[in-house]
Amino acid sequence: MRQIILDTETTGLEPEQGHRIIEIGAIEIVNRRRTGRQFHHYLCPDREIDPGAAQVHGLTTEFLSGQPRFPEVAGEFLEFIRDAELIIHNAPFDVAFLDAEFQRLAPGGQPTRVADLCQVLDTLALARQLHPGQRNGLDALCKRYSVDNSHRDLHGALLDADLLLEVYLAMTGGQGALTLSEEEDAAAGHRHVVKRAERPNGELRVVRASAEELEAHEQLLKLLDKASGGRTAWRAFEPAAGGGKTQ
Repeated sequence: MRQIILDTETTGLEPEQGHRIIEIGAIEIVNRRRTGRQFHHYLCPDREIDPGAAQVHGLTTEFLSGQPRFPEVAGEFLEFIRDAELIIHNAPFDVAFLDAEFQRLAPGGQPTRVADLCQVLDTLALARQLHPGQRNGLDALCKRYSVDNSHRDLHGALLDADLLLEVYLAMTGGQGALTLSEEEDAAAGHRHVVKRAERPNGELRVVRASAEELEAHEQLLKLLDKASGGRTAWRAFEPAAGGGKTQ
């Protein structure tokens, strides 16, 4: 399965008020493995950034003024995400901003919508199902799943996508989840071969304790008996008097 872990940074919180995307970060994985492909662009929004948003991501109007505008990267972005499953934390937020950008590309026409291109998995909704009543922001999930986010002083689309990728794999993991299915293995040219361990040649050598070693062992058990008030666990495994081997 081809999946894209995606995050955006924006000038504010409301696309209906004309706020714009100023950074897109996306990382491709196939069959739960990184492919090395990613999409990352800062974008010029042609508007001011809300002070509250600037405090979150640290991006400035001056820096973004020299970056491309969304229409300049839209084709590359559409090609990157098409037919993939998007993994997004609080997906309705990012999807609304992406749809608003696509709307601007088709004034008066039929705009592209994310839902027309991709399936979308909201990891915030998934986390709330798995951990009801708990904090499920990205930082909280990093802590819960032991994902190192010590370098996350400010939000960043590519940085947050990278952290979300690790969280998503941990959140949907388990021993079997990281293994390819038989069909996927066959497509990748892999085969599961279970081999029986071979028995080594030669006779099995049994080394028995000498009389001196047995006596030293008995003296140690007597010391343990005294210290534990006669409750030495080892005694429970000794053969019964006159009996054979314990089973």
